[in-house]
Amino acid sequence: MNEIRETIIGILQDLHEDVDFENETRLIDGKILDSFDIVTLISELSNEFDVTIRADKIVPENFNSADALANMIAELEDE
Repeated sequence: MNEIRETIIGILQDLHEDVDFENETRLIDGKILDSFDIVTLISELSNEFDVTIRADKIVPENFNSADALANMIAELEDE
């Protein structure tokens, strides 16, 4: 799980290098990531982890932090 999280943090840092993704828990709610960032992130995550992120997974709870994203990816990999 830590490897997934570290990879996700790297992807997020490519989007916004000035954000503390290790600790941030309001990426969506705090408007740190915009809609373009989300589309880019979904594409990058899909390619990196070979998963399909369904529309029902694209909710703030799954995208507010690196931990939430890592949990979602781990869940998708288990499907």
